[in-house]
Amino acid sequence: MLEGTAHLTDVRLAREALPGLGGRMLLHAGPPIGWPRMCGPLRGAVIGACLFEGWAATAEEAAALAASGALAFAPCHHHEAVGPMAGVISPSMAVFVVENRRFGSRAHATLNEGLGRVLRMGAYDPSVIERLRWLNRELAPLLAETLRRSGPLDLKSLIAQALTMGDEVHNRSKAATALLARTLAPHIAVSRGDVARALTFLADTDHFFLNLSMAAAKATLDAAHGIPGSTLVTALARNGTDFGIRVSGTGRTWFTAPAPQVKGLYFPGYGPEDANPDLGDSAITETAGLGAFALAAAPAIVQFVGGTARLAVETTELMYEITVGEHGAFKIPALDFRGTPIGIDIRKVVETGITPAIDTGIAHREPGVGQIGAGLAWAPLECFTQALDAVAHAQGVA
Repeated sequence: MLEGTAHLTDVRLAREALPGLGGRMLLHAGPPIGWPRMCGPLRGAVIGACLFEGWAATAEEAAALAASGALAFAPCHHHEAVGPMAGVISPSMAVFVVENRRFGSRAHATLNEGLGRVLRMGAYDPSVIERLRWLNRELAPLLAETLRRSGPLDLKSLIAQALTMGDEVHNRSKAATALLARTLAPHIAVSRGDVARALTFLADTDHFFLNLSMAAAKATLDAAHGIPGSTLVTALARNGTDFGIRVSGTGRTWFTAPAPQVKGLYFPGYGPEDANPDLGDSAITETAGLGAFALAAAPAIVQFVGGTARLAVETTELMYEITVGEHGAFKIPALDFRGTPIGIDIRKVVETGITPAIDTGIAHREPGVGQIGAGLAWAPLECFTQALDAVAHAQGVA
C-alpha cells in the first residue's frame, strides 16, 4: 500500500478497457446487488445509462428492461473499476486508466460529471444525458490525445501536494483538480476539439479529480489484495442498500451489513427524510488513507459536510486507532506533517469498536432527483466481525 504508484496513462472506452465488460452489462458501486433490491439513486443511474446507451427511449422502457432480466449487473470492483455514488459504468462510457507500475495492478473510473443533478446521484433528465454525451464523446477523446502528448501523469504526487493545500481528495478535490488542470492545460490548448469548453469545465468542476483519486486508491489497494491470512481491508464500498468490505486474506468474499445513513448538511428544501443511505465506491479513498482519514488536512470541508474544524482533526486522530501504518507520502500539515492513517485492520476495528469514517455525498432516495447534501457516515461494525470470524476460521483458530 505504501510503495504503490498511480500513473494516469490513458482514457479509453469501458468496453475496451475493462475485463469482462460487454453486451448489455452495467457495473455498479458496492457489493453485488440485483434490480429488485437496488435503491432509488442506483435505479435512476441504471435508467440513465440505458438512455445514454440507446437501449431504451424512455425512463419507463429502461426500468422495464432492467426488471425483465435483460441486463447483467456486476460490481465495479470485480472489473478493475470503481464508481462514485451509484457508480454505474456502461460499455460506451469512457474511463481513466490508472496504473500501479510498482506492482502491475490497474484500475479505472469514469469522468466526473460535477455536482447536483448527475447520473452518479441517480438523475437522468435530458441535461444529464447531454452532459454524458459530451463528456464521453468529446472531452474523453480530447483528454486521451492530451495524455499522449503529455505522457503519464503521476497522481500520487498530485495527491500528496493537494493534501498540503486543503484537500482530502474525496469530498474536497479543489486543489487536486487545479493541479491537474494546470499540468494538462498547455497540452489541452493545442489539442483538437472544443478546447475552451474543456478548460472551462475543468475550472468549474472542483470534484473532477475525485474519480482519479478513487482509481489511484483502487490500483494501490488491489496490489495488496489476496495475501493469505492478512486482516487488512482492501475495499470499503456501498450500493445504497448494503455496505460491504473486502479483506486481503479472504479473496473475492464480501462481508456486508445494511448501508448507514449519512449525517451532514442538506441543500435548501431537503432533509434526512429525503436521504438515501450511503452509497458509492468512493470510500476506496478512505481505505487508502485519504478522504475522512485525511480530514484534518481539509478544515474547509466542514462547511460542506457540517461540523467544526476540530471535528476534522478528531476524526483523523481516531482513524489512527484502527490502522497499522502511516503514509510516507501523504502528509497532514495540521498534525505536524504526520502521515495519514493507512491499513485498516479488522482486528483493531473489532477490538476498539471504532469503525472507519467516510466523507461522502448524500443522494435523494428517489430515482431521478440527484444530490441533496453531503456529510459523514460510519461503517457498520457487523461487516468487520463477520470478516474476522472468516479469517479466524480459515486459519483454524475459530
